[in-house]
Amino acid sequence: MFVVRSGPDLSRLKRVPPVESWKNGRSYLVGYVGVMGDQEGIDLLIDSVEHIVRTKRREDIQFCLVGGGPSLAKLQAMVAEKGLADFVHFTGRAPDQDLFEVLSTMDVGVNPDRVNAMNDKSTMNKIMEYMSLEKPIVQFDVTEGRFSAQDASLYALANDPVDFADKILELLEDPAQREAMGASGRRRVESELNWSHQIAPLIAAYRKALRLDA
Repeated sequence: MFVVRSGPDLSRLKRVPPVESWKNGRSYLVGYVGVMGDQEGIDLLIDSVEHIVRTKRREDIQFCLVGGGPSLAKLQAMVAEKGLADFVHFTGRAPDQDLFEVLSTMDVGVNPDRVNAMNDKSTMNKIMEYMSLEKPIVQFDVTEGRFSAQDASLYALANDPVDFADKILELLEDPAQREAMGASGRRRVESELNWSHQIAPLIAAYRKALRLDA
């Protein structure tokens, strides 16, 4: 058996200077990068945003969601219906420069993938992209997500948007914790999870399949 993990190529994923315009005039930026589909749990994230804005009365946080997918129009309509359009910006499918700017500017990265059998065992590239740029993470507690991020993430109760919102606020209110978690994530990517560590097992698997080591 050969395990070849999905991991970021650190020669391509680079931090750029923060671009304050992504914050829409607000103090903090929370970012999501990835597919806009049903299983990604963006609807739960939107419920978290509503809780933060309406219940917690926090209007100093901007949310930027980067990516396209089959549920994008539905999610945009959901945001509009809840009156949250000023707080949630969808970029749609974006060029690398926009992606790098959002990743570099955001204070917290979120992974709202809902807890189910598939997501529990799936490696999400977005987690390691956040870690590569030293960003702390909030996600629901799934097995693979916890293995990937470890101390770089806080873990909300399964599919609970209120607890997810509270975890976001916990991080935004504690810059020292954000810095420590971000540094932990970067170290883990550098030492274990980036693509350079996956090359050897991948080549070994091909050599075995082609009987080159026989």
